[in-house]
Amino acid sequence: MTTTRRDFIRKSSMAGMASYMGAMGFTATSYRNIIGANDRVRVGVVGFSDRHRNDHIPAFLTSNKEMNFDIIAVSDIWKKRREEGKDFLSQKMGHPVQACVNNDELYNIKEVDAVIISTADFQHAWHTVEAVKAGRDTYTEKPLSETMEDNRAVLKAVKQSGKIVQIGSQRRSGANYQAAADFIKDGKFGSIVMVELTWNVNQPGRWRRPNLVPLMKEQDTDWKRFLINRPFEPFDARKHLEFRLFWPYSSGIPGQWMSHQIDTVHWFSGLPHPRSVSANGGIYLWKDGRKNADTFTAVFDYGPQNDPSTGFQVVFTSRQTNAAGDVKEIYYSNGGTLNLDTNKISPDGGLKENYAKAMNMQPNLLSELSLKEPAKVSTEASTSGDSLTTAHMRNWMECVRSRKQPNAPIEAGYNHSIAVIMANAAYRTGAKVTFDEKTQEVMAGGKVFKY
Repeated sequence: MTTTRRDFIRKSSMAGMASYMGAMGFTATSYRNIIGANDRVRVGVVGFSDRHRNDHIPAFLTSNKEMNFDIIAVSDIWKKRREEGKDFLSQKMGHPVQACVNNDELYNIKEVDAVIISTADFQHAWHTVEAVKAGRDTYTEKPLSETMEDNRAVLKAVKQSGKIVQIGSQRRSGANYQAAADFIKDGKFGSIVMVELTWNVNQPGRWRRPNLVPLMKEQDTDWKRFLINRPFEPFDARKHLEFRLFWPYSSGIPGQWMSHQIDTVHWFSGLPHPRSVSANGGIYLWKDGRKNADTFTAVFDYGPQNDPSTGFQVVFTSRQTNAAGDVKEIYYSNGGTLNLDTNKISPDGGLKENYAKAMNMQPNLLSELSLKEPAKVSTEASTSGDSLTTAHMRNWMECVRSRKQPNAPIEAGYNHSIAVIMANAAYRTGAKVTFDEKTQEVMAGGKVFKY
């Protein structure tokens, strides 16, 4: 009696899963009775973060039953979060979820098909490399990378693996953003001449964990594993839990917020990264020991590398000290404005007849148009997920099944990381920063930027 390779894999997988589920409180018979168990995509969670709890899980639960996805394990190096993750996810999934002390233990669970990664900013690239080398698809939070060394490594690993990797740039799954991208790429908007990006909050506690920091003890976590490839320093619970405030664990504002908005610039324009960046800012108000700016401005030059006479400017401004202005993305052409805050295309600022006539030109004014399905992006921490993340998570699930590239593939993450690293380099060195296409390095003052 012959056994096909497909049958062998299926039977082996089911035998392993039956053993695992038995240890978790399920019998082999009860697991086989679960509808679609043979076709289920079983997910592990890498890092039980606030982002995962508040946004990923509501988004996941919107589609997981229809798409036949389940979460069976969670990995976190801090004992407290690991136990919280196990309890929380077990309750949400309706069955026991295994807690793993680190990712090695997670990937030893052969039944894990894919992972959701929401660890510290500087860890995203490393953890994605781990996952794809272990044969798992990933949903990886942004920013993808904070150094070009990590950025090149993760791009290479993902391309070699052929695994599905969705970067957490969820604007790419928003219907209004997709409509804006189509409008610009179809030539209806005209050439982009300027982009204004804004992200303002007034939150002294943003990225702070004052009640949590005293609870973390070195013996309850794995500080060496946390540091990965960053320079060694003694254990510091603030840097572990409030990493967004401290370079080189995060660039702060560029990696957290600018990465979202600059990604739309790459998407809409078709350009992979800036030609140059200048930046400044500082810690002007929140004197709490942080090392990353509470106020930040970057000015980008975009255009073809071989034609410096054409292109456009992007200005990104962000402050954590005054919320006026909120979150805005406004694109300008000679014919008008595309505003992703109001989700309107208008002739505002376009070339009017009187000014055109004076130069023997034709007026250039866009028609009023509303983008479909507006999606307001809030600066407040979500407690129930958001429509963009929900759509983005579903797109990832669909692509894990179809093996098609997701809305935000690895190249999108690689490119937004270049812009983030360039902006961070400009802020930290005061130099005008460029990108070396040949070496794929960020250059500040003629030198390769290193942390």
